[in-house]
Amino acid sequence: MSDGPFRIEPIPGASFGARARAPGTADAAGVVALAEAQPEVLPAALDAALGLLVLPGLDAVREAPQLLLRLSRLFGREVEDYRETGMERHMIHPRVPQILVVSNAAPVNRAPPPPPDPPRDAHGGLPLRFPHRRGWHSDQSYRRPPPDVSLFHAVAPAPPGQGQTLYASGVLAYEALPQTLRRRAEGLVGIHAKPGSGRSEQAVRAGEAPRPLPATLRPQRQPVVRVHPVTGRRALYLCEGGQMDWVDGPFAGLEPGVDGAGAQLLYELMAHYTRPEFVYVHEWRAGDLVVYDNRALIHCATWFDATVCERVMWRTTVSGNPGPEYAGEARSWAA
Repeated sequence: MSDGPFRIEPIPGASFGARARAPGTADAAGVVALAEAQPEVLPAALDAALGLLVLPGLDAVREAPQLLLRLSRLFGREVEDYRETGMERHMIHPRVPQILVVSNAAPVNRAPPPPPDPPRDAHGGLPLRFPHRRGWHSDQSYRRPPPDVSLFHAVAPAPPGQGQTLYASGVLAYEALPQTLRRRAEGLVGIHAKPGSGRSEQAVRAGEAPRPLPATLRPQRQPVVRVHPVTGRRALYLCEGGQMDWVDGPFAGLEPGVDGAGAQLLYELMAHYTRPEFVYVHEWRAGDLVVYDNRALIHCATWFDATVCERVMWRTTVSGNPGPEYAGEARSWAA
């Protein structure tokens, strides 16, 4: 379909998501100018596509990072300045502090995720489903209010077949929940914890003691079923082992701990959430921009060979409309 200057089409073979192109516009600056001239088009396309929008071919963003900031402003009233969130300075873009640099190259030196074990699923394909695939999360779910939308740009992606990003639709997963599981999810509250706080499943199983945390970094409670403030559609909202609180959670009111009733329910919900029919695998090309709605989906990264390639990705985070549940709420991470 054509929506003004953009041609917006479903992603072939995916159950959700769309691609947006501007035919006849050869450079990223032109695409951004067209988007700014009709600022409602791309956000509406994101909502219609259940929270996933791909804009390919924006190679020039690499040399003009302000273009990513301008695009980000279309998706919410506030683009996060990472200097204000306690982010380590070496991970912040040196000229545009609203850009987080995700890379195994210096000075960031972020290691890739480990490969799954076994490295292939039963059919010889890329493992998608939890718990075979680990790392599923929603950006900064350990904050209240959590962020709305993220934009992820491929400056220098990994080689084909490596370093993909997997996205799972919380809307489709919720709508396909068996009635018994849906009744258990409704009204349930998840307890989300910042990675590195000693509260992950891995840390608890390893016998680590939870770290003392300032008030700004303490675990936060989030609804397991969120209603999108724009579309009104309901979606699952939870993460898995690395970003839930396995000391006091993962769910409020259920038996806590890694072997408790809450843990068993989380495993059941996450295995459902990440069924292949709800998952889209993005194979990155240089210049790709993926816009994803944290209120409607989760994602995870896949392994790449950091010994032979440098992967450089840029991310911005947009906030401002988390929904009525968070209305008037002070930021949990703000001193």
